[in-house]
Amino acid sequence: MLDIAAALADWCAQGRAFAVATVTAVSGSAPRRPGAALAVDRDGEAVGSVSGGCVEGAVYELCRRSLADGRTVRERFGHSGEDAFAAGLTCGGEIDVLVQPFLPGDPGAAVPARALAAAAAGETAALARVVDGPAPPGAALLVRPGGPVTGTLGGERLDGAAAAAARALLDAGRTGTVTVGADGGRCGEPLTLLVECSVPPPRMLVFGAVDFAAAMVRAGRFLGHRVTVCDARPVFATAARFPEADEVVAQWPHRYLERTRTDSRTAVVVLTHDPKFDVPLLERALRMPLAYVGAMGSRRTHDQRLERLRAAGLTGTELARLHSPIGLDLGALTPEETALSVAAEIVARRRGGTGLPLSRTTGPLHHDPPPPAPESVLPPVPAPAPAPPSV
Repeated sequence: MLDIAAALADWCAQGRAFAVATVTAVSGSAPRRPGAALAVDRDGEAVGSVSGGCVEGAVYELCRRSLADGRTVRERFGHSGEDAFAAGLTCGGEIDVLVQPFLPGDPGAAVPARALAAAAAGETAALARVVDGPAPPGAALLVRPGGPVTGTLGGERLDGAAAAAARALLDAGRTGTVTVGADGGRCGEPLTLLVECSVPPPRMLVFGAVDFAAAMVRAGRFLGHRVTVCDARPVFATAARFPEADEVVAQWPHRYLERTRTDSRTAVVVLTHDPKFDVPLLERALRMPLAYVGAMGSRRTHDQRLERLRAAGLTGTELARLHSPIGLDLGALTPEETALSVAAEIVARRRGGTGLPLSRTTGPLHHDPPPPAPESVLPPVPAPAPAPPSV
């Protein structure tokens, strides 16, 4: 539900009544992941999606029915091969859906409404809702990092156990289901919760204010990243040249990387292919727990860069993290095509994809390995580096 938080927060502010269908579990091949949602208001307006089209009509009607009778319901949709007229997933998988009404003035809507407002504002928060078990379906907790818990599932011990489980997923920036004992212990009747997490967007740090950087900024924004362009040359690192970037910084790349906050979702894209910038930057980046580190350059440039990085003391394991020459083999020539190939490599790295055409692969179409928990990185400020070169 938090994936459409901006629209639903507006609906809450307007006092609209609506129902939300949220994917709580997926098995087999399915087009959307847990947390995907479709919302319908009293006028029939809809936002979001739970299946990419396969069962949208049936889920839409479930939302209308839930809104009319005020009931929270659970439904499973699977393959519809035995009945051509039944609603089902043509991909052969199954999805479980929780359909919950949200009515103005309903006390049960207060906690989800706060979670929607937090997510719409880009704040870090987790919404845990009961999917299955002895507690009322849809009962919710709002969990913030290091802050108080809002709402209750029915008991102090249960709330504490649920909040701890939600914070574990929030630390990893993941949405998924968890099971806790209904009495707050390990032996009580199991209670299944869907935990939806709202975290700030991942960062993309583009080093090198070159012509390819503008296209990379657009690709990064399209993927949902907060994009920074950094270059040591002030004449090139200007907001006028990169109006779509969230931030433009004129600073030595390695100094900026040392002083800025990163985590395990951060992508570093190095476009300068100039040793005096690249080597100090990559020497640091390849030792940090980042999601992706890629560097532009020819194969000859890459080989020379590796020699310099080895001389700087990097190990074979650290060098193996470097994606260079950068991007997937798309035959890209233009800045836009190159940005597409880099963006595709970043997605493949994040999702565990092979980068091969799907027609040449077998097995599941969707890869979603659990990412490592994000680790905030803000190393000590180093000694001053030389001044930027004159231009």
